[in-house]
Amino acid sequence: MTAVRNAPAPGPTPAVFRDRAEAEAYVASVCFKHGPPRLLGVELEWTVHHVEDPSRPLDAKTLAAALGGHAPPTLVPDSPQRPLPSGTPLTVEPGGQVEISTPPRDSLTDLLKTVAADIDHLHSLLEPAGLRLGQHGADPFRPPRRMLQVPRYAAMEHAFAPIGPEGITMMCSTAGLQVCVDFGLAADLPKRWAAVHALGPVVTALFANSPGVNGRRTDWASARMRTLYATDPVRTRPAAVCANPADAWAKRVLDTPVIAVRRPGPNWLPPHPLTFADWIAGALDRPPTADDLDYHLTLQFPPVRPRGYLEIRYLDSPPDGQWLPPVVLMAALFSTSKHVDGVLAATEGAANRWLAAARYGLADPVLARAARDVVELGCAALSDTDLSVGQTDAIAEELHRTLAEKTGGGRS
Repeated sequence: MTAVRNAPAPGPTPAVFRDRAEAEAYVASVCFKHGPPRLLGVELEWTVHHVEDPSRPLDAKTLAAALGGHAPPTLVPDSPQRPLPSGTPLTVEPGGQVEISTPPRDSLTDLLKTVAADIDHLHSLLEPAGLRLGQHGADPFRPPRRMLQVPRYAAMEHAFAPIGPEGITMMCSTAGLQVCVDFGLAADLPKRWAAVHALGPVVTALFANSPGVNGRRTDWASARMRTLYATDPVRTRPAAVCANPADAWAKRVLDTPVIAVRRPGPNWLPPHPLTFADWIAGALDRPPTADDLDYHLTLQFPPVRPRGYLEIRYLDSPPDGQWLPPVVLMAALFSTSKHVDGVLAATEGAANRWLAAARYGLADPVLARAARDVVELGCAALSDTDLSVGQTDAIAEELHRTLAEKTGGGRS
């Protein structure tokens, strides 16, 4: 999940929506922006553990003391939330996971340097407190427990609980690596949207790193993806891949139930079940504003989320020091239109195999074949980044090593 406002924005009240068509047009315009692909971003989450006993529960006081002035207001209400030295904000997820959201860069080299510095600084904050970052995309030791007592997360927990236990697990026990790339030119937008979704099962399987949550689901390659998939299908399943993804996404968002209505006080639960389209039609005592719809958008959690750019959310948080290969691979694969065409060709037989990827990883032969093609394509595309030859050679070696480990074989 991504850091968002937990209170309405100050200033003038945004205009209200007169009808559904107006709201759909708004969603399409803010979520699907196009232009030359230029910027790259990374968001990294980790569970946090006591060094001497990773199964020991983490409490808010200990984490707040370790983060100091970098702690977010959701953890320490009067915190100044100072950014890390690079300018990166530090946030905390409902179960105490920490997240860095590095500002976007137009240079992959600069982005990687910033992320590395951010991670080093985070280690320096946690180590004196006897804390360390988790090594998996899901907490293998502890049951989910919500640390942050704020209205947003209370509303989410209330909405997900009737569906099953996966919602609270997703909120409190999972951690992911998100890579953000631009949509690209308008003519390329549908193709890039299709490619990033077709690639999802393959890359999920290639970098799967969550074999179980709290001792459960240990036979899954990515228990994190399984948890996400089962949390709340209307908001966590993949979006539609079609000729006009912006219109399809806008319709889906308007038909998704509202789970939080911001108001003064701790209770943000809707007074009764409703979709955002129902709200526009008069289901509540006031019409929704653009700010309300912006907030509703932050409560959608598909594997790829359109936010004016492509927020790629299907990667498990990697082990310590292994975040570079997946980030560089994704950046390289979406660096040119030619490579995007290659992604579509390489993943044609593996598209939509989300659950197979989560369950079996690259033990699934279809995904394994596609992963070999994707790794070869990605390694060839590394020369189109601004990384040095030494860096690209090292990344290529790491990608092939990961592929061999996950498939039980070498290059083919």
